[in-house]
Amino acid sequence: MAWIDLNHPEIPLSTQAEILNISRSSIYYKSVPPAPRIVAIQNRIDEIYTDFPYYGSRRIAAVLNREGFATCRETIQMHMRSMGIQAIYPGPNLSKRNLQHKIYPYLLRNVSAQYPNHIFGIDITYIRLTHGWMYLVAIIDWFSRYVVSWQLDQTLEIPFVLDAVDEALAKNTPLIMNSDQGSHFTSPQYIQRLLDKNVKISMDGKCRAIDNIFTERLWRSVKYEEVYIHNYANPREARAGIGSYLTHYNKVRPHQSLQYKTPFEVYHNKA
Repeated sequence: MAWIDLNHPEIPLSTQAEILNISRSSIYYKSVPPAPRIVAIQNRIDEIYTDFPYYGSRRIAAVLNREGFATCRETIQMHMRSMGIQAIYPGPNLSKRNLQHKIYPYLLRNVSAQYPNHIFGIDITYIRLTHGWMYLVAIIDWFSRYVVSWQLDQTLEIPFVLDAVDEALAKNTPLIMNSDQGSHFTSPQYIQRLLDKNVKISMDGKCRAIDNIFTERLWRSVKYEEVYIHNYANPREARAGIGSYLTHYNKVRPHQSLQYKTPFEVYHNKA
């Protein structure tokens, strides 16, 4: 973990972990391959949720049982929490927020992006591997659909989210940044980065994944056009594959909503 100095002479590991909003145990984290059944269940949950984001844990459990996975709703809820997903209708809050963190209002009702860097959206999704999974965070410009920055990690700890934010803000500063109410996006480290750049902070209504619809559409494209096709064997393959795809998505793939221009052309006014 690049953000941690195991041998710092003055700042103990517990303090470093608290500053970064991560658990001390994660400092010593070593990846252990999960059981094949867990991988299979979570990968299938991901497929079902990508097709039907309004399915809750009860309905997903019913689908899995019909397909031969002997499981129950409580188990599916546990998996969904670990995957960071939730149905788009009001239900269990699976993108857990820290109750001590400030929540900002949703600023984008009846508002559409009018120019590049007007509105950025940030979100996290589950990326399956043959023997495990990773998490992808991306920041997308709503006007052009351009992916401004992205990061992959094997855990849901906060540093990879902050890396993506730092990369995006080093390129351009949006007027508004929109996210859900998850703990990553209510954390002081995340909030302060935006406030330092005078970015207006917008957060989706509770259990309203559809408020961040452009990023949800990006996830569907990433999964159906890249992830589900290639079945990455390991994190290295995932990084290479997703990096290549997002370059293609930005610079080559024409978008119907952009009059068949690419996000790169619209974002950089190259068309």
